[in-house]
Amino acid sequence: MRHRRKGRILGRSPSHQRALLRSLASALFLTERDAELDDNKPKVKGRIITTLEKAKEVRPLVEKAITLARRSAAIRNEAKAFGTDAARNTDAWRTWRKSDKWKQWNKAVSPSLAMRRKALVMVGDKQAVKVLFDDIAPRFADRNGGYTRIMRLAKPRLGDAGTRAVLELVGVRDRTAAKAAAPSFEGDAK
Repeated sequence: MRHRRKGRILGRSPSHQRALLRSLASALFLTERDAELDDNKPKVKGRIITTLEKAKEVRPLVEKAITLARRSAAIRNEAKAFGTDAARNTDAWRTWRKSDKWKQWNKAVSPSLAMRRKALVMVGDKQAVKVLFDDIAPRFADRNGGYTRIMRLAKPRLGDAGTRAVLELVGVRDRTAAKAAAPSFEGDAK
């Protein structure tokens, strides 16, 4: 019996499952980067194709990582009040480092750094975390959850006929239903 045993095994050991989910999450985030000179650039940004079961398993990990990045961005914006615009290793920067403002900035920004490190543990790829925090998090600043969408594909995978699905980030290619204009008749009497 599988009482209280949530999740899919996916035919792998637990460490292999974690590695697979990290790989899928980082692949999704890396599709958002600027890969113009990359040999294996994605066809569509913010979208990966995998099996339906894998997509359903990786979705919570991706959503948690995006939520961490959103919270971190909010903390960094609050910490900007204590920051400085001076370039590093200049006299203005050195005086700021010796002031109380630096201590306040350091205390205010440290939870953001901890969140970034936690996201690195979750995703496992530094470049993917950079894309997540710099590009993806600001896009979802006003959205409280529901950052991904899973769409089942009609054609099964060639070879083992596995059900394929598209896992994509919401908000870029959303369709909006356009309302048709009310017809006007020339002979209308009002």
